[in-house]
Amino acid sequence: MQFSAFALACLSFGAAFAQTAPKRAPDVRYEPSSPEIVRQMLKMAGVQKNDVLYDLGCGDGRIVITAAKEFGTRGVGIDIDPQRITEANANARQAGVTKLVTFRNEDLFESDVREATVVTLYLWPWINLKLRPRLLEQLKPGSRIVSHYHDMGDWPAEKQMEIEGHMIYMWTVPAKK
Repeated sequence: MQFSAFALACLSFGAAFAQTAPKRAPDVRYEPSSPEIVRQMLKMAGVQKNDVLYDLGCGDGRIVITAAKEFGTRGVGIDIDPQRITEANANARQAGVTKLVTFRNEDLFESDVREATVVTLYLWPWINLKLRPRLLEQLKPGSRIVSHYHDMGDWPAEKQMEIEGHMIYMWTVPAKK
């Protein structure tokens, strides 16, 4: 009887751990943007109520939540780490924006972002470069991409600024050829 109770406890722990462990190792460590950088990213992108903002590698959801709270923007946060998604959902509830935001535990390299009119990033340079073809393929012309700290290689930014010693870059998706 003791063995079966122990085995059940181990299975329960394993199932709980499986639900909280990332599908694979995250590509970047969790490092949130400051509130001022978040505001400047949203301002640079010209975020408005009719936009749909996707934050790839959303962490605790602060960019999506700020856009919803300050502009009424609908948003989607995507992160591979379920712990970050749990935090983001709790933060959205606390901010009172759960009707405007959704957080998905997904791999950003496999996520469908076609609905986005604005995409925000705070990733590594090689990740931005790897995402670039996918973003250009999926996003509609006129959609904006804003990156905290890292550029897109040989694709020159349309706008850029320094804040708190960090660069912010913005691109507009061109018309398809």
